[in-house]
Amino acid sequence: MIDLPREFALIARYFRPLAHEAALGLADDVALLSPPPGRDLVLTVDAMLAGVHFLPADPPDLVARKLLRVNLSDLAAKAATPLGYLLTIAAPRETKDDWFASFAAGLAEDQREFGIALLGGDTTATPGPLALSLTAIGTVEAGRAVLRRGAAAGHGIWVTGTIGDAALGLAVLQGRLTDPILDPAGHLARHYHLPMPRLGLRLADFAAAAMDISDGLVQDLGHLCRAGAVAAEIEAARVPLSAAARAAGPAWLERCLTGGDDYELLLAVPPALEPVLEEEAARTGLAMTRIGRFTDGEPQVTVRGADGAAMTFSRPGWSHF
Repeated sequence: MIDLPREFALIARYFRPLAHEAALGLADDVALLSPPPGRDLVLTVDAMLAGVHFLPADPPDLVARKLLRVNLSDLAAKAATPLGYLLTIAAPRETKDDWFASFAAGLAEDQREFGIALLGGDTTATPGPLALSLTAIGTVEAGRAVLRRGAAAGHGIWVTGTIGDAALGLAVLQGRLTDPILDPAGHLARHYHLPMPRLGLRLADFAAAAMDISDGLVQDLGHLCRAGAVAAEIEAARVPLSAAARAAGPAWLERCLTGGDDYELLLAVPPALEPVLEEEAARTGLAMTRIGRFTDGEPQVTVRGADGAAMTFSRPGWSHF
């Protein structure tokens, strides 16, 4: 019997148990996938690089779960249901089998939680840092995907959950926010490691436009403004913060508004549909907060402080280049 090269042995041992039936046992170069009748396919891809998108010492299972969840968050913002995903791993040759075992275990845990399975992918060695890429595939009722475009003057600006926890969690993990009284239960670090994709919301019933918040509230709101050719105005005091974020104090407010990694949803909601949103919030138990409104004008975001004056920031959000 011919021994399998390490690449194929790793795939067989750790990733074949994760495979969707359409993946053909990960024994071919392709998967064969048929979308359910009357559904549109929704595809999204995100990459994560060690030292950029996660800390090199982060546990492999948490890295895997975050990689999957940030892509599921994009599906959630389109009102899509997860179907499957493709995975690419470029790992240094010295990466131990234990790392792959923990990484695959993290994927398995979230596959069970979110009802998704592996369709295929690629593995390769790299002399550089660990690099990961995941393409998530979902489906949505035909013609019912909620896009970035669609915001109009008079629409309310709404967010799910709380804002800023992950950015502060990174500061905790980097030793820049060190007071343990602020976060005795590890809430902030947990939000950095494990964002919660807001799947299952009936967005098409009440949202005119939507996206998830990955690069910072202010910056991502600017994307909705450009897509809808509108301006936006929000009140900093209305932005929902967790108890731990509030305890960090006003010196950390800019980081909360611009830091990114929230993976909450940012919504444009016509006033007439706000009762539908409130019904959905009650149905799901998910907090949804109105933080401002879209207005006529050049695409730009104004954040008002407690005194009503426009706030200025050193940068509006995360830049990939």
